[in-house]
Amino acid sequence: MIKKIPKPVKEVLEKLESSGFEAYIVGGCVRDLIMDRNPKDWDVTTNAKPEEVQKIFPDSFYENEFGTVGVKVGKFIKNEDQNKEHDVIEVTTFRIESKYSDKRRPDQVRFAETLEEDLSRRDFTMNAIALRIKDSDFTIIDPYAGQKDIEKKIIRTVGDPHERFDEDALRMMRAVRFHSELGFEIEKNTFEGIRRWHRHMQHIAQERIKDELARIILSNNPAEGIDMLHKTGLMNYIIPELEKGVGVSQNRHHIYTIYKHSVLALKFCPSKKLEVRLAALLHDIAKPQTKKGEGAYATFYNHDHVGARIARKILERLRFSNDTTEKVSLLIDNHMFYYNPEEVSESSVRRLIKKVGLENIKDLIDVRIADRLGSGVPKAKPYKLRHLEYVIDKVSQDAISAKMLKINGTDLMKELKITPGPKIGAILDVLLSEVIEDVTKNNREYLLERAKELEKEDLTNLRGMAKEKIDEKKEEEDKELKGKHWVK
Repeated sequence: MIKKIPKPVKEVLEKLESSGFEAYIVGGCVRDLIMDRNPKDWDVTTNAKPEEVQKIFPDSFYENEFGTVGVKVGKFIKNEDQNKEHDVIEVTTFRIESKYSDKRRPDQVRFAETLEEDLSRRDFTMNAIALRIKDSDFTIIDPYAGQKDIEKKIIRTVGDPHERFDEDALRMMRAVRFHSELGFEIEKNTFEGIRRWHRHMQHIAQERIKDELARIILSNNPAEGIDMLHKTGLMNYIIPELEKGVGVSQNRHHIYTIYKHSVLALKFCPSKKLEVRLAALLHDIAKPQTKKGEGAYATFYNHDHVGARIARKILERLRFSNDTTEKVSLLIDNHMFYYNPEEVSESSVRRLIKKVGLENIKDLIDVRIADRLGSGVPKAKPYKLRHLEYVIDKVSQDAISAKMLKINGTDLMKELKITPGPKIGAILDVLLSEVIEDVTKNNREYLLERAKELEKEDLTNLRGMAKEKIDEKKEEEDKELKGKHWVK
């Protein structure tokens, strides 16, 4: 455990101890150390007051009401922004908190005398563990048996669940986030506490809810997290639109209800991108509103377009960034794209690329794959999708286009005084055929010199010279692309 503690963290502890104060690593980083995980951030608690901490660490800042001083240290956290000049270790004075009238923040923060008082205010037993390092040895302080809960993979509040959730209602959502991130089960009394007091979530700012939701979506078990939000009643304060699909059947193409299909689509989404996973979860968000009829032949006309608008409102309400909102809306709006190798032309694929953007095509296909697997089909990527990828690859790369040449028709007319006409295109085609064979020829000086020679040729001869080479190259590249995508 000691070997995993970075030098800057040890130095902060040592400076506090050598100045006559107690100092402990505390919270999630201790939990991660016990679980043999690499902590993403480091928190220290001490009996030193904020002004005393700042005297010990002149290169620090204190900009809050909670006794937390940010101590600037050299960069050591791998997951942090590499453009930052320094990392920060948060050093917080022991504290106890009074009543939380708004269910978000304490009415008053008072400094405590002992570590035990400080640990008593923390959310879950697994986060109420402190670690003291002294003389290359360590002591674990664990008054609420957090280590035992970590071993059993249990999420349990420190003391009475109602008190903890009454202090900060977001703790209920954090319990679900830990459930999806760590794969831990929520202890019975804690779970019942969330179900009983979930209404307190209405007091929480949308930005804070958004941050926890994003972490659930990006976790290793996002579907389990979303379903737990539903089971606890928290989803009614986060994305109530999802609840409208609970128990609502679909048609002959789907064996699951709208809600279950949406959760499974998230579960099987092949992408780790936040926008793509959100799109997978919300892609059928408008189906309850657009459903017509019942049974095998029920319809959901325009649910993709209506869903894009609903998703936009959801993400705007939750204060997601404009970029995230736009991307999710775009993917949902286009997730029903039609493609059949026998019916759809290359030009229609070009139109899809133009509409969605080449940079978004893979993400759109990932949403379609999530949709398919969330419907219970065995194949993630059938022949149709593989063929589409092949055509996209084919039409999006202009490897045999005259555009790759270092000269163009204007150069021929200007430099060689060639009059406008079909001969210009024929000369460029011949030049292209030569460059395809030898890329070193693609320089302006050579091409202009070679164009002078070709200008003397008959138009028919020029066309014949170019066609054979270009057709041969097209066939060769097409064969490579088909092999890449396993299509015939």
